[in-house]
Amino acid sequence: MQSSMLSHSLSVEFPELAETFHQLKMNDKHFAHLLEQHDAIDQQISRDEEKLEPIGDEMLHSLKLQRLKLKDEMYRMACAA
Repeated sequence: MQSSMLSHSLSVEFPELAETFHQLKMNDKHFAHLLEQHDAIDQQISRDEEKLEPIGDEMLHSLKLQRLKLKDEMYRMACAA
């Protein structure tokens, strides 16, 4: 099932940094770990939004905050690279 929600992929949200994100993923273990966490959380959120695995409003809000914090940290790393 394809989600009607907008993608929260880093390369979609920040296309100008896509190559930097790729390089960091390949060369920085900490960044790669953050990205793995972000993608797992994003997948949980998507599954809730697609009504495949409802998780409840409080948990959804918490996951969205976690995703945002991870994204902020990865964005700062990419800007500093």
